[in-house]
Amino acid sequence: MAGGFIASSGDSPAFQAKMTVYVFICVVIAAFAGLIFGYDIGISGGVTAMDDFLMKFFPAVYERKKLAHEDNYCKYDNQFLQLFTSSLYLAALVASFFASATCSKLGRKPTMQLASIFFLIGVGLASGAANMFMLIMGRILLGFGVGFGNQAVPLFLSEIAPAKLRGGLNIVFQLMITIGILIASVVNYFTSSIHPYGWRLALGGAGIPALILFFGSLLICETPTSLIERNKFEQGKATLKKIRGVEDVDEEYKSLVQACVFASQVKDPYRRLMKRESRPPLVIGMLLQLFQQFTGINAIMFYAPVLFQTVGFGNDAALLSAVITGSVNVLSTLVGIYLVDRTGRRFLLIQAAVQMLICQSVIGIILTKDLGVTGTLGKREAIVVVILVCVYVMGFAWSWGPLGWLIPSETFPLETRTQGYALAVSCNMFFTFVIAQAFLSMLCFMKSTIFFFFSAWIVKMGLFALFFVPETKGVSIDDIRDTVWKQHWYWKRFMLK
Repeated sequence: MAGGFIASSGDSPAFQAKMTVYVFICVVIAAFAGLIFGYDIGISGGVTAMDDFLMKFFPAVYERKKLAHEDNYCKYDNQFLQLFTSSLYLAALVASFFASATCSKLGRKPTMQLASIFFLIGVGLASGAANMFMLIMGRILLGFGVGFGNQAVPLFLSEIAPAKLRGGLNIVFQLMITIGILIASVVNYFTSSIHPYGWRLALGGAGIPALILFFGSLLICETPTSLIERNKFEQGKATLKKIRGVEDVDEEYKSLVQACVFASQVKDPYRRLMKRESRPPLVIGMLLQLFQQFTGINAIMFYAPVLFQTVGFGNDAALLSAVITGSVNVLSTLVGIYLVDRTGRRFLLIQAAVQMLICQSVIGIILTKDLGVTGTLGKREAIVVVILVCVYVMGFAWSWGPLGWLIPSETFPLETRTQGYALAVSCNMFFTFVIAQAFLSMLCFMKSTIFFFFSAWIVKMGLFALFFVPETKGVSIDDIRDTVWKQHWYWKRFMLK
């Protein structure tokens, strides 16, 4: 079952590990939670642009959309329509705290299984909705699935991966998110012409990956860290041998036991998170979530079909353009998997901030100059906007997208890992909710200047990455404190000697 690649865990040559086929299978199955999350991101914008869906649930928006000279920027501005998208993320915010307790007490694997159950029930309600209550309840249950999945999966991936491959394997989660967005774009394109139930097929499509996650999660192992943390020492050691593909795991096992013993002495992890020495991973973990959403990426991916309609593409052409950007998203995430353990996390964050800043600024200039309240962009300008969106998505997909999940999952010490990561996930869901609920209203009010709004945030996050985000490439997950925080020019002042 073992492959031939040998990786040492961080700076300790004693931690030998092979990249096994079994670990790869575990990574792919677990990452299906990311595919469902991505599918939900991508499907929302397409469904909310479908006339049959709007006529059934949002007739006022449908009537406004039909007006030939309606304001380009305001035709989709409706708080209930935005609630359809954003309710999922508000539910995920709440669920992440329950998921944290489940991760600690039951393990990462059962938490993923619970996520798949929430997904399946939510898909059934949303796709079969006969009224607004069923529709929103379905979205809320999907949100609980997202909260549980996004809490458990990145932790699971970081804990089973060899240190030298941790970045690339963890980014498989983000890769599956991008594949989910792409699949959703393709589904939107084909179901938009199926009347009157195309939107039901689109929403119901999430049931397929949810079933794969449910049955696949029966095949994967629990992480050694979680097993040892719950006093299942022999099972933890046996699992460690299985996932590392070698018999000599004594040093890594002792390191995990030591970390778990120290973690067990912490009776109130959330209070521990408020202490001074916990501030570096907590601040970075929460701010990365803020910056990830205020790049403007989800605004573009949620509403790509609507955005492209705004700049002059027809409905089908807009959905096709969303398929193109989704394809770019997937391919660029593959680039991130290749680069993250070579160039490091910090370089990718800074490089991408420059790239995204240029794209957002130029898009804002073009729309300010050429797109009025009514009318459309010229064909040449519209194509330039699509190209700039694609280049922008490239930068996000190999940096702030995957690293927003990776860095918090690897920087919290074991005693506060699930609780700290829960706070990071809840922050991500909160800011995703804010953007999803506010974007169409912001687009109506700010018009093209919304792209300058996001550009200003990109400047801030680029400077933050430059000065405050340390490099964690190749460092063992339980050596971060001594190797990273105590050596950083700013964060070392928060560490106890």
